[in-house]
Amino acid sequence: MHDPFEESLRDLLKNAPSSQHDDDATLDRVLKTANRQVGVGDLFSLMGNWFEALMIALNAGSRNVESGHAATKRCAEKAE
Repeated sequence: MHDPFEESLRDLLKNAPSSQHDDDATLDRVLKTANRQVGVGDLFSLMGNWFEALMIALNAGSRNVESGHAATKRCAEKAE
């Protein structure tokens, strides 16, 4: 299976300078990048869940609100 996230991390590990290869620095850089990418994904997921909850709340609330036209019609009928 093709995973662009994993591929980008592998590219970061491969593109380390070969003359002064410091495994700790390379690993640290890769982990920081991975953490940043995962954090952004979690943030978008949170915003998606928030939007879905907002739409559910608006949909449930709209059933309890009657239109102005229906309210005016009902008031006119009561006045007669």
